[in-house]
Amino acid sequence: MRRQRRRWRQRGHTGAKMATSIELGRQAFLRREWKEAFRQLKAGDAESPLEPADLERLAQAAYLIGRDADATALFMRAHYVSMDAGAPERAARWAFWLSLNALLGGDIAQSTGWLARIQRIVGTCPDCAEQGYVDVLSGLAQLGQGHAENACAIFGHAISRAVRFKAPDLMAMSLLGQGQALIQIGRAADGVPRLDEAMVTVAAGEVSAMAAGIVYCAVILTCQRLFDLRRCKEWTRALDEWCAEQPDLVPYRGECLVHRSEILQLEGEWSAAMTEAQRAVELFATRRGPVSGRAYYQLAELHRLRGKFSLAEEMYGEAGRRGTEPQPGLSLLRLAQRDFDVAKAAISRVTREASHGHGIRGAATRPLVLHACVEIMIATGDVEAARQAAVELESIAADVGALVLHAWSGKATGTVLLAQDDAQAALAVLRDAWQQWQELDSIYESAEVRVLIGRACLALGDEDTAHSHFEAAARTFERLGATPALAEVGKFASAGAAPSHLLSRRELEVLRLVAKGQSNREIAARLFISEHTVARHLSSILGKLGVASRTAASAFAFEHGLI
Repeated sequence: MRRQRRRWRQRGHTGAKMATSIELGRQAFLRREWKEAFRQLKAGDAESPLEPADLERLAQAAYLIGRDADATALFMRAHYVSMDAGAPERAARWAFWLSLNALLGGDIAQSTGWLARIQRIVGTCPDCAEQGYVDVLSGLAQLGQGHAENACAIFGHAISRAVRFKAPDLMAMSLLGQGQALIQIGRAADGVPRLDEAMVTVAAGEVSAMAAGIVYCAVILTCQRLFDLRRCKEWTRALDEWCAEQPDLVPYRGECLVHRSEILQLEGEWSAAMTEAQRAVELFATRRGPVSGRAYYQLAELHRLRGKFSLAEEMYGEAGRRGTEPQPGLSLLRLAQRDFDVAKAAISRVTREASHGHGIRGAATRPLVLHACVEIMIATGDVEAARQAAVELESIAADVGALVLHAWSGKATGTVLLAQDDAQAALAVLRDAWQQWQELDSIYESAEVRVLIGRACLALGDEDTAHSHFEAAARTFERLGATPALAEVGKFASAGAAPSHLLSRRELEVLRLVAKGQSNREIAARLFISEHTVARHLSSILGKLGVASRTAASAFAFEHGLI
């Protein structure tokens, strides 16, 4: 490193030959064309070391296009060049980014080392904005150790310094940190406005791209943990627009795609959700970490809901290998595969761990686990365990007050009441849950509750109302391609599907492959027949079953145990 620093000092900073590249790099940087900025500035740097300001642009561009190793090396170089130039504040700023990135990457020792370096540097200039960055790192460390009240006070000092020195990056990250600290100590009513203020600062374009991406993603993740679905949707759309303006972005693009996929799924746009999740998976193919695991988990969830069980299992496995607990989705997959003992054992284990805050995602996902626990326990005949989970979920919903939690709780309670043969009480609870899911614009969940309402009406002898709910739910499931759910509602609908013995052996083979999600071309290759023959068989299958689509035929296969 000392030899490298000597070379940086010894080589000149001029070079008319590359001046055009440097200028083009600066212009591309202003346009947020990060790849072009990196290419041009790197070319200029190859001829003659960049001036400090251009070196910093090159370092930022490297980070924003996902050139992690280059970015770290350039951050270090910018730090040492600033030190050599007698600019300790600037050197401390780059040491901050080195420390923060190490912290976010889980390299605690490196992060602590760079923090110590910053503290030593700012000791020579205590009255500077960079002291606020020391506070940010110290506050994050306190949060990580569970000392949220200490962190809250430390972030408050950073906010004061950001106001004094008019430092927007520092302000955004300090507001974010204090908001998270307030939420952690149970003061969400005070913490959420801090998050909103941080986002307003970012949305106004006052914050650098590196800081903006961190704030966007951290705020959305915090809102998810609060089950604040409306804020998740609003800020995810803002993040999506911000990323769309900078197509070269890599560090935040993956998070944006995962968030967007989750929101699209809730809104019933499953095809678009699948596309975004697949793009996230492709982006993270060579990048690891918890966020990459979440991309695979999200894709697994969509495959499970569509009945693509083998693909779902593969994606859950990859999520686990990348550090994301593949639960409760994997337990629900085992339930759908009729592996009841495995599903019950897995969800019981996850429920116990989540109650103590253990596991990769810990207590923040307990409502999700409890919701899955109710479904699995009812399916396996353990009504008492389901009732206990529903009671706890109701208590959490009452404490947190989030609409989505009340909706989940209502569905869980209604399911338990149905299992206890109290259809009248179930109906009242389920109608409230249905209204809540409609308020949240959650298409699939609304349809699920309509099936339960139909079952309650059927138990009370109101067949007309029951079948209207069944038919509406079936239309939603068919539009979404939710084959397992469509098969389930088919068990209660008045018009049953044709019996499987009407299908020939070859038609049954084709139907099974259709239900597994294979295309006509894939089926033809598998059965050694032409695509035309596959299409003819499929037409005959649809006619015999009295259904109009591959999805409905697949639902028949699931319902009748042909898979």
